[in-house]
Amino acid sequence: MASLHPSVPSAGCETKTNLESLQRTVADIEATTLETMKKREECEVGICLTWKDIWVNKILNGKNGSRSILHGLTGYVKPGQLLAIMGPSGCGKSTLLDTLAGRLGPSTRRTGEILINGHKQELSYGTSAYVTQDDTLLTTLTVREAVYYSAQLQLPDSMSKEEKKERADFTIREMGLQDATNTIIGGWGVKGISGGQKRRVSICIEILTRPKLLFLDEPTSGLDSAASYYVMTRIATLDHKDGIQRTIITSIHQPGTEVFQLFHNLCLLSSGRLVYFGPASAATEFFAMNGFPCPPLQNPSDHLLKTINKDFDQVIETALADNGTMPTEEAICILVNAYKSSEMYQDVHNEIAVLSKKHTSSLDCKKEEHAKFLNQCLVLIKRSSVNMFRDLGYYWLRFGIYVALAISLGTVYYDLGTNYGSIKDRGSLLSFVSGFLTFMSIGGFPSFVEDMKVFQRERQNGHYGVIAYVIGNTFSSIPFIFLVTMIPAAITYYLSGLHNGSEHFLYFAAVLFSSLMLVESLMMIVASVVPNHLMGIITGAGIQAIMILIGGFFKLPHDLPKPIWRYPLHYVAFHTYSFEGLFKNEYEGLRFNVKKGQGTSNYITGEEILRDIWQSDMSYSKWVDLGILLGMIVLYRVLFLVITKITEKVKPVLGSLLTCKSISSDTIVEKPELLL
Repeated sequence: MASLHPSVPSAGCETKTNLESLQRTVADIEATTLETMKKREECEVGICLTWKDIWVNKILNGKNGSRSILHGLTGYVKPGQLLAIMGPSGCGKSTLLDTLAGRLGPSTRRTGEILINGHKQELSYGTSAYVTQDDTLLTTLTVREAVYYSAQLQLPDSMSKEEKKERADFTIREMGLQDATNTIIGGWGVKGISGGQKRRVSICIEILTRPKLLFLDEPTSGLDSAASYYVMTRIATLDHKDGIQRTIITSIHQPGTEVFQLFHNLCLLSSGRLVYFGPASAATEFFAMNGFPCPPLQNPSDHLLKTINKDFDQVIETALADNGTMPTEEAICILVNAYKSSEMYQDVHNEIAVLSKKHTSSLDCKKEEHAKFLNQCLVLIKRSSVNMFRDLGYYWLRFGIYVALAISLGTVYYDLGTNYGSIKDRGSLLSFVSGFLTFMSIGGFPSFVEDMKVFQRERQNGHYGVIAYVIGNTFSSIPFIFLVTMIPAAITYYLSGLHNGSEHFLYFAAVLFSSLMLVESLMMIVASVVPNHLMGIITGAGIQAIMILIGGFFKLPHDLPKPIWRYPLHYVAFHTYSFEGLFKNEYEGLRFNVKKGQGTSNYITGEEILRDIWQSDMSYSKWVDLGILLGMIVLYRVLFLVITKITEKVKPVLGSLLTCKSISSDTIVEKPELLL
């Protein structure tokens, strides 16, 4: 027993040491937890947006100078609040919204101060969202597909597919679309969801990243009173569902009484001037105090807008005038001056001063990540493939027409043979296939323009970059163009009896496939410059017509005027290499009968025909022509990418040049971070 006594003090000392170590560990954990909670609380702080003395001028063409759109506007909006920007058409509602969101065009100049939580900073991706007035959506997708594909594009790869799907489903339920999840969105000629539901789908897509600041440009435009109310109710109660103290700013034209009651604050504009800024519930009282009371049982917004709308030079009833009426312009001046001398005006400036000095939190903690580039490409390929498959105008209508044309060509030029007359017939057939058959690819331009509109909206909101879009569009279109190529090519080739051999047919199909891809790429470039259905088709048709004209069939290469038409346009037109490659593929290795008198005949080789009749360059093989066509496909796609990027870079520079002086350094809110 005595031998055990020395170990007792040692055990007690060890226990004390362990307790001290445990206490230090607990203290460290508590400190780390408190620090983490503090950072989380900072990140959960909402956004206070303030603007002071905002002027926006539109730069006019020529020497006419500029025209003021907004005149020294001041205001604020805090987390959990819904601010409505209201006024007659053309009063500057959308301009103010675009100013606060950093979306002004290059021909406008802004001055004034915009602060976010008291800081001069730009909004990183995921912090803010902008819902445009037009519902630019892929009409062939269902509601669930549209939101889910967008979730895969926007949300980071740290979230699993199931988590992204749950986020999409939760967002759909937030906007009350659970009964329409499997209904296609619909568009021209296809019945789908209603206008109010489309507007809610647009909102769903933009709130997937849980933005703290939400801009909406006339979300009730084109909706009836019931749909307007349901849309605005969902917007106003978003924080009740996801727990985010969201700051919401919306421009709205003429809300109903129930919608008007949802607004916390109201910014009332007339011709760019601030008539009223304050609680929406106090607006009618302000008008009544200044001699313009709202009649009983009348919608407050109707009364406010009627009083400050000077478009029709109407007369306003008021007790301020001896005859009981007053011109609208005079009424507006009275209200503007009354607001500037009111306590409400001082309260707004005092609140802005407090919010500007508060310096609540920087937004650096909110650095949302996109999905990785490879995943974005895969999602875009899948989404674009679904859209192309379901949209009859994209490829299926062309496919049917191509098959009909192929049957027509095959029967008209049936079994050409190798007589002397077939020399011209083969050239005519090949030139028709290479020229006019590919020319008809512009028929899919309207569908592509709608696709481009979706790309431009998602690009502007920072969902993905141009490279990802080009890759997605290219790889998704290849299977459809391959189908459109192979079946009509086989019908035409074998009915007309062109050069026998599988190698010759595969080359024929490869040239046709390359030509169709080139036309698609050309129309992408046209769409990036002329984003209008009619103008785009006319422009694309004109470019292709010139290329066909100087390609080497209607006017032989050596007969083309050398300045401009032969050098360089003849070698720039892809039809030059398409014609030449098809001619070499067809004529090389063949011999054609040439009759000389009675009973005698001679032969002319295909090589002689190429050299003497079609004036083809025989110094290189047909595979070089095919290689040039494939290289031009890549070049056209890269050119589309470069034009899109240059447009983004040049617009701000052009705006700076037009303003004749540099834009003020007070510009804070910029566009979301854009990807390559």
